[in-house]
Amino acid sequence: MGWTLTTSLDDFRTAAGEFLAADPAENTVLLTILDRLARDGLHVYGDRSPVFGWWHGPDGAVAGACLRTPPYGQRLGRMPAVAAEELARRLAADGERPDTVGGEHGTALAFAAEWHRTTGIAWRLDHTERLFRLGELTPPPAPPAGRARLAAPADRETVGQWLADFCVEAELRAPADPFADADQRIAAETLLLWETDGRRVVALAGASPAVAGMSRIGPVYTPPADRGHGYASALTAAATVHAQSRGADEVLLYTDLSNPVSNAIYQRLGYRPVNDAAEVAFE
Repeated sequence: MGWTLTTSLDDFRTAAGEFLAADPAENTVLLTILDRLARDGLHVYGDRSPVFGWWHGPDGAVAGACLRTPPYGQRLGRMPAVAAEELARRLAADGERPDTVGGEHGTALAFAAEWHRTTGIAWRLDHTERLFRLGELTPPPAPPAGRARLAAPADRETVGQWLADFCVEAELRAPADPFADADQRIAAETLLLWETDGRRVVALAGASPAVAGMSRIGPVYTPPADRGHGYASALTAAATVHAQSRGADEVLLYTDLSNPVSNAIYQRLGYRPVNDAAEVAFE
């Protein structure tokens, strides 16, 4: 048993790629981050090099995976609690000090508890999310007037601002340059906009490229002044179709458990709960 850590994306994909692809729902965040790094470069998230890791279980097979893309926190893929605890001890011994850890609820809390025991650093549960998987898509019966379309280079300023606004509202770390982030997402055709009959753009939704047959919807954002008209529901349905048209057999999304409105909307569209995830902050 034990963790292997590396800054080599190729080595990580060679060692852990099959493990990640075998459970694309549990490993959705890692898979989409890896796809982004391969497409837009190792420093798309920040100046420091990412660190990747995989854990061998008692039988010698890979049974856990993780990564970190500074300045963002530690991300945990599928792994047993014992692997999360061992990772906490290994990172502490290496002098690493992530400010957050995120992953499946029990796994993230196991890491946090061991981190506290090892380093003395306190932690708090920052927020919880629920992972949903599409069953059968049920589009809104009475969608608002307008249409969904791919975001284009001419939408750069609006998209960049909305990506930043979404992060502020969701209390997430925003990209260092949201407009560069917008450029990359637009070029990859991963963002859709809802445009009214008057050609006014009123909502945004993302759909990650299909990886291991999986795509994840997000972010989904409507400016406050345009909420309550069904734009996000209609656009999420359109983003789901877009993901399927690009090869996704499994479409996922996360919702904030503190937001009952979005949880209800996505279930009406045909999404069903898979598991809960947690983001832990270290203090």
